[in-house]
Amino acid sequence: MVNKILLVFLLQDFLFLASGGLLIGVVFITKAAMASQPTMNNVAANMLLMQTPLTGVIAAGVMTFVTFLVSLPGAALSSNRIWLKITGALITLTALLTLIIGVDIWFSTLQTRANLGITWGQQSQLSQSLIQQKFKCCGYLSNPFIQDKICTSAFVAAQLGNCVGPFSNFANSFLDLVFTAIFGLAGADLALFLSVVVVLKDRAEKDRYRHIDEKNGFSGI
Repeated sequence: MVNKILLVFLLQDFLFLASGGLLIGVVFITKAAMASQPTMNNVAANMLLMQTPLTGVIAAGVMTFVTFLVSLPGAALSSNRIWLKITGALITLTALLTLIIGVDIWFSTLQTRANLGITWGQQSQLSQSLIQQKFKCCGYLSNPFIQDKICTSAFVAAQLGNCVGPFSNFANSFLDLVFTAIFGLAGADLALFLSVVVVLKDRAEKDRYRHIDEKNGFSGI
């Protein structure tokens, strides 16, 4: 008879693995985009992702893969609970790390304008110009601005205004999506942890009944 509890656990376990692959994949895609020539489409997102703890995201992804590998013997050995307990502990650590990353990104949204000002100053003139073209603005707070096809003169720059407003609004919306997704992954970790608890309880119950049967002489049935 198929153990539905174990099947649910395995389904959530593979979803957990997929979330780890997603984390690592996003980091490598982001780093590749940062290393390539910036464009109007990716320059703003790349500047924001530079502020996120990408190393921590990789660590969370690696922990996800390690936890998945540890969970396999726990799922395969139906009479063993040690591996599942280790899995539960690793899931807890992974969820905590993921939650910390999400909180860190959320906290950065409370200081968006100050953080973007620092990041803006670290960018090349090309990146700054692309931001100006994307948001139809000139400079971050005020002069100096990069003279380009949008900001052709000081008069035009004064008419268009600086980039702090539109860029900050974009940053808040973008980072809101990022930390919401991170919190969602932490929620998925919690769901898997609860599934591990259910499997452990199910195995403990079966083990208890097996001991009762052995005492009553029904071990061979």
